[in-house]
Amino acid sequence: MSTGSAESTESAVSLVPDTRPEEVDDVVRAAARSATVWSASPRSVRAALLEAVADALGSAREALLPLAHRETRLPVDRLGAELDRTTFQLRLLAAAVRDGGYLGVRVDPADDQWLAGAPRPDLRRTRVPLGPVVVFPASNFPFAFGVAGGDTASALAAGCPVIVKAHPGHPGLSAALGEVVRAALASCAAPDSLFQVVFGRQAGVDALAHPLVRAGAFTGSIAGGRALLDVANGRSEPIPFFGELGSVNPVFVTARADADRGAELAAGLVGSFTLSAGQLCTKPGVVLAPAGGRLVEAVRRSPLPPAAPMLNDLVEAGYLARLAELRSAPGVRVLAGDGSPTASQPGPVVLTVPSSALRHSAGVLLEECFGPSTLVVEYADQQELLPLATGLAGQLTAGVFADEDDPTAGDLVGALTAKAGRILWNQWPTGVAVTHAQQHGGPYPASTAAGTTSVGTAAIERFTRPVTYQGLPDGLLPPELRAASSVPRHLDGSYVTARS
Repeated sequence: MSTGSAESTESAVSLVPDTRPEEVDDVVRAAARSATVWSASPRSVRAALLEAVADALGSAREALLPLAHRETRLPVDRLGAELDRTTFQLRLLAAAVRDGGYLGVRVDPADDQWLAGAPRPDLRRTRVPLGPVVVFPASNFPFAFGVAGGDTASALAAGCPVIVKAHPGHPGLSAALGEVVRAALASCAAPDSLFQVVFGRQAGVDALAHPLVRAGAFTGSIAGGRALLDVANGRSEPIPFFGELGSVNPVFVTARADADRGAELAAGLVGSFTLSAGQLCTKPGVVLAPAGGRLVEAVRRSPLPPAAPMLNDLVEAGYLARLAELRSAPGVRVLAGDGSPTASQPGPVVLTVPSSALRHSAGVLLEECFGPSTLVVEYADQQELLPLATGLAGQLTAGVFADEDDPTAGDLVGALTAKAGRILWNQWPTGVAVTHAQQHGGPYPASTAAGTTSVGTAAIERFTRPVTYQGLPDGLLPPELRAASSVPRHLDGSYVTARS
C-alpha cells in the first residue's frame, strides 16, 4: 500500500514495493470488516461517495496527467479525455445508485387465490452486495479501467469493499490514484479499509484466493484472465470472476456495401484500427470483405498514420511476436504499411489473406493481435459469410456493413448475436459509450461471464446477488422493499417506476 500525495508519489514511479503476504491477509481482513457497515449504508451515502471521488480526481488532474503520460506513453490529451470519462462514469453510477433500479425489486403481495385456490405468500426480491472484491485493472486505460475505473466504481456502488491490485505498467500512477481515492473516502467518513491498493503479481493472486474475498474483476489478456479465473474456480469455495479478456471484433462487409462505399469504409477502417496505436480491446482486428473489391483496393492505396509509442516494452514485444506469427501464416501478405519489427516504434500494417486460409489456420488468424495491425480476410462469394460467422469464438463486438434489404444481413446479424455482446450496424467498433444500455462483455473468451457488462450502469449488478424475503414484517425489510419505498419495482408482475 502507498502513502503520500499524488505529487509526492510522482517521484516514486516503478519504486513501489510489492505487498507482502502477511500484508495481503491484513488488507483482506480489514476489507471484510468494513463490508458489514458499507453494505448497510444508504444508497444516498454511496452515491455521494462516488461523486466525491469524481471531484477529487478532477482536482488532482494537473498532478495525475503528467504521471500517466510518463508511465503509459499515451498522449496527454487522450489521457485528459479518459480522465473526464472516468469522472463521468462515477457520476453516472452515482445517479443509478440513487435511483435504485439496479436492485431489480420485485414484490408479490400475499394472494390466497393465487393458483387454483392455493395461497401465495408475500414475496419480496432485491439484490444485496457480495462482499470484498479484488479488482485487476487494465494497462491501456489507466484511468477508466484503472485503480478508480469502472470495476472499482461499480463495486463500491453495489456496496462492496474494493481491493485493487495495481497494474505493473503504471505503478506510480496506481499509487497516486489510490491516495486520491482514499482521501476522498475519508472526507465522506467512509469505513476504514473500504478501498485499498496492493502491489505485485503474487499479492493479487493471494488476495483473490483469500477465503474472505467474494468476487474478482479483471481486464487484460486471455492468458492472464484465464489464470485468475482458474484461481477463483479452484478455491474450496469458488467465487464469481468477471474477466474481460480478448476479442478480434470481426467486421463483415457485404458485396453491395463494398461496391457502394468501399473507399469510405477503407478510411474508417484505417482510423479505427490505428486509434491509440491499436491498443484497444474493441479494435477491428479482422475484416471480411470481397476479394479485390473497393475496400481492399482503397486500403492498398491509403497512407497510414505514422508509428506511435506503445504502452511499454512488454506490450510492444508481445505485439511484435504475435504480428510475426500472423505474417508467417500460410497465405498472409501485406496489403498496406510495413509494421517492421526492426522499427523503433512499430508502424501500422494491414495484412490480407484469402478466406480459404481460415479452413486450416483459423486458430492463428483469428486470435487477438494487440497493436496497430488488422487482417482483411478476402472472400470470393458472399455465401461464405454466414458459415464464417457461425464458426467464430466469443467476441466483445461484431459489426456488419450492409443495407437493410441485403439478403445476407438478417441471417448475419442473427448469427453474430450468438457470438458477441455488442452488434454494430454500419459503424466501427472502437469506442465504448458509458451509458445505461451498454454491454461490454461477450461469450468466452471475450469475457468469463457473458451475462454481465464491465461498462455502463448495469455493471453494478455483477457485485450483487438476489435475495427474496418471505413474509417479513415491513420494518425488518431492506428499505427498497418496504411499502413506502419509491424504488422502481415489479409489483405483482407489472412494472412500476415510482411509488408515492
